[in-house]
Amino acid sequence: MPQKTNPGRFSHFWRTGILWVTAGLYGGSLFAQVQMLGSGPAGAVRIFNTDAAVLESQEERQDLPCTVVPIKALLGFDMRFHAGYDVVVPLRELAGNDDLLTMVFRVVPENRPDDAVYFTQRIKVPSIEEDAKGDAYLQGSFDVGEGKYRVDWLMRDRAERVCSSFWDVDASLPSRDKQLDLNIRPHAVEATEREPFRDEPPVEREPSGESLNVKVLINFAPQNSRAATLQPLDTNALVSILRSIAREPRIKRFSIVAFNLQEQRVIYRQDNADQVDFPRLGDALKSLNLGTVDLKRLSQKRGDTEFLTKLITDEMSVSEKPDAIIFAGPKAMVAEGIPRETLKEVGDLEYPVFYMNYNFNPQANPWRDAIGNAVKFFKGEEYTISRPRDLFYAWKDIMGRIVSFKFTRRSADSMSR
Repeated sequence: MPQKTNPGRFSHFWRTGILWVTAGLYGGSLFAQVQMLGSGPAGAVRIFNTDAAVLESQEERQDLPCTVVPIKALLGFDMRFHAGYDVVVPLRELAGNDDLLTMVFRVVPENRPDDAVYFTQRIKVPSIEEDAKGDAYLQGSFDVGEGKYRVDWLMRDRAERVCSSFWDVDASLPSRDKQLDLNIRPHAVEATEREPFRDEPPVEREPSGESLNVKVLINFAPQNSRAATLQPLDTNALVSILRSIAREPRIKRFSIVAFNLQEQRVIYRQDNADQVDFPRLGDALKSLNLGTVDLKRLSQKRGDTEFLTKLITDEMSVSEKPDAIIFAGPKAMVAEGIPRETLKEVGDLEYPVFYMNYNFNPQANPWRDAIGNAVKFFKGEEYTISRPRDLFYAWKDIMGRIVSFKFTRRSADSMSR
């Protein structure tokens, strides 16, 4: 006898679970598609003849009723275009035991049929009642470089019923952003990265005499300070900010302080390293438990202010001076501002200070936060990061200021001798 399933709950499970398939934007995947071996230039992909016939026919089929909605290519903070699709399947069409949905699709760069990249994805369907109501929601994604593409897509069940769809994808930068450095070449098609904290490939650094040493204090927190979890979109943006810094060839040494203002603690620390350890940072962030209320913190009315004040003053007062200190993260709105008298105790700085404020909707909260006020006190620069282009131009300006500051300081030291 089939196991009873609450249609609403099942629909919610699928909506929640399959959303993870947009892995390069957000993180790990429960049902991720896999790039098939042999995809790409000069590759030979083996697929069933029946599947190949459907893809070649370019005829939309509804043997298996479903609705496919293409997702247009959007530039992510990782400087890659992400495209994909949403699929809705009525639950009644999946009624029964042990069904299996198989998706096969290919992405073909315009005028480059030999460069087609194939993907497959299999989803095991649990038992569903015959009279189940509601829909199952599926998603998939892939990455592309600048260019135009055709997507040929099909899904079939165990009974060989087929749903197929075909559409075009256009990935292009506006003329004002043509100088952005994308992390995927034009006309390329790649699987979406599912692990945001993957290790960073080695970077060829500048000679030691010209290299820089920076300290980054990054607040890993959701845009909504009341949220119970760190949302994948926020994680992706914050990690992308950190990767922009880690990939800079003129920086040779990194000190990373990852903290969470809501929990009032430092989550991860890495001192004077030659590269950022993203896997260990990712492991450390698993300890975040934003949905739990700490009674001790509740009893401290100024706990967030005191934590942030101590963190800033301690990290800016160390004897080893970096070439720059960079704050990053969403707005840190605390009950009371950091006392100016306390900031004065840090003294005159021998390095510039910057704040990369990740603010997805700056119109909703246009006021300067506690970190922004501290950076202003030290005559630093603040940048609002709302879109990928903001990150690119902010980092370009920050590096120019760091190099200029170091050159000016070196010239002043030479003249004083």
